This record gives sequence, C-alpha cells and structure tokens, in this order.
Amino acid sequence: MRVVVAPDSFKGSLTSTQAADSICAGFRDALPDVVCLSIPMADGGEGTVDAIISVVGGEVCSVAATDPLGRPIQAAYGWCPTRRLAVVEMAAASGLPLLTAAERDPARASTFGTGQVIRAALDRGAESLIVGLGGSATTDGGSGLLQALGARLLDAQGQPVDGCGGALGAIAEIDLSGFDSRLRTVAVTLACDVSNPLLGPNGAVSVFGPQKGILPGDVLRFEAAMSRFADVLTHAAGRDCRATPGAGAAGGLGFGLMAACAADVRSGFDLIAELSDLRGTMAGADLAVTGEGRLDSQSLFGKVPIGIARLGLRTGTPVVAFAGQVEGDPAAFSAEGLTVVVPIVDGPIGLDFALANAAPLLRRAARRFMDTVLLGRRL
Repeated sequence: MRVVVAPDSFKGSLTSTQAADSICAGFRDALPDVVCLSIPMADGGEGTVDAIISVVGGEVCSVAATDPLGRPIQAAYGWCPTRRLAVVEMAAASGLPLLTAAERDPARASTFGTGQVIRAALDRGAESLIVGLGGSATTDGGSGLLQALGARLLDAQGQPVDGCGGALGAIAEIDLSGFDSRLRTVAVTLACDVSNPLLGPNGAVSVFGPQKGILPGDVLRFEAAMSRFADVLTHAAGRDCRATPGAGAAGGLGFGLMAACAADVRSGFDLIAELSDLRGTMAGADLAVTGEGRLDSQSLFGKVPIGIARLGLRTGTPVVAFAGQVEGDPAAFSAEGLTVVVPIVDGPIGLDFALANAAPLLRRAARRFMDTVLLGRRL
C-alpha cells in the first residue's frame, strides 16, 4: 500500500513534519510494509518554512530581530541554497503567538522585525523570496517592514514617524529613495490563505483587527488611518494594490509588499503543492492522508485538508483527515472530497493534556485507522 501523508501543522503542538512522522509511525505499527510518502504541508502560516525546506532542501537560519513590540528576539527563516531562495514566515518576528493576550496592542505592533529578517536573507544572497503571511499581530499596512528596509515615513512637517498601526494616520509622505535596491530585482511571492482586500468590510481592519486587539469602537479610526496610508504609499510606489485579493492579509502587509516590491500573491497551499508535485504523487497512491489541529467550517476556505481533498477528487485518490477537534457538517467535508474524518483523541481529556500528548495521540489514531483498513480487506 502506498500512502501520501500530507498534514498541516497541529497548532500549538506539532509541526507538519512531526505530524507526518506520527501518522507514518502509526501506520507502520499496524502494517510494517506500508510505503508512506511524507509531504509536510502549510498554507502560508505556521509551518511554511519547514514544509518548503522538506520538499526543496535547505536549512533554517536564525537572525537577530525585534518582536511586534520592538523587543529583541531571534527569528528563523528558511534558506534553500540551490535556488537562492529564502522563505520567511512573517509570524516569526511579527506574529500573534509572540505576545500574551494582555500584550496585544494594535497601535504599537509593527512589522519592523519581518523587515529585518528579509534584510538578513538579502544579505545572504537571496534572489527570490517567499513570504508567508499567516498569524500576524500587526495592523500596520507593512509600514514597519518598509521602514526596516530603508523607507522613510514622514509626517506633514517632514518629521520621521515610526511604522506601526497607531501612526498610520500621521504618515503624510513615504520616501522610497533609500528602500533596499535589491528588492527591485528579487522576485517576491506572498504565500497567503486569504483573499481579503486592504479596506472595507472584508478588509484588514474590519475582519482581522479585533483578534489583534482593535476594540469595536476603534475600528473606524483604524480603517480611516489605513485608507490614508494606502493613498500615501500608492502615490510613492506608483502602484494601487489596495483592492488586490490578499492585500488585507497580515494586517495589510500584503498590500505593503505588493505596492513597494511588486510582489505576486499565491495560495500558500497551491505554492507548496506545486513545489512538491503533490498532485502527481497522489495520482500514484492508494490513499492520501492529511490533518490539522481543528477541522471546522473555516477549513473549507483554503485550508490544507480541504486542498488535499479537492486534489483527491481530481486524482481519484481517497482522502482521510485526522484532527484534534472536529466541528461542522460532515456532509460539507464529504462534498469536498474527505472520505473519512478521524478525531485523534481516544477518551475524555483536557486541552493542555491533548496539546502535550499530540504526537502519541495521533500515532495511536493512525494505527486504529489502519487496523480498520486491514479489517475491511478481510471482510
């Protein structure tokens, strides 16, 4: 039996590589000669670096940067030397997991640290960049990143302004003359699992702002400031990208990179599937297995398990998904191509225990599933 094992990360517990290893181990516990083809996946958020390195080859590098509130940290990025490709997860330096709930401050939070990581990748010789836009703590339109890469943000009096969410409304001019010239020739691709524009009811502030700490009474103020910033950057860069799908990703960082770097936007899932030839591999397999920490109605909008399921419909490959928690309409999952959905918990347990023991839980669930497959063969 040939099985493609292509899970997303299980947030807070397992990377996509660790999840794939656990699933493969469980299958081998039941069927030692099973052939597992491991392809760790991601959608542009957590795990994007690991997933791309696993299929392209490379290493994880660490660089000094600052977190969303300007505190010093070490942030990682992926380096694929044969392609001169750097893979940056914006969440590594500017992500929500770097802050406690009490520290979430959309007025102060900045993407400056992500700009520092990109600069380090350019210094290493990157000729192309993939930037994953998931998991941000910021709503600064990418202003902090632009500043870290040499742009000058100025107020109406010509005085410098820091790039952060609370300062967007004060920015009257953006001077890109000192912006890192290497980005004129480096190809920048944004790996993104959302299609939101920058502004409006489906934009960065209205949809994603509240989870980063924007209070309901402040939404209109932040929206007006973001709109002003969009006008100023569009004038400076000569590109109006505010309505482009994905511009609203990562608190508007998508917009900032599209405008300043002419970045292209791709579905994170599609990008990694293409790099790994996932469709071709699935076409030659008996079964495809995927998974994530929580499978629910939101998974239907570009998440890894549904992407795998849709590929399965095209290749004629049955698809099974493992999940720590399952909610939603089973018929909706089935319609997208998920043949079976398997919860990994095997009894009443608390969340903390489940997160701490995700690897053995997933391994045991994989064995139970394979035992069931073997029983079906005998009946």
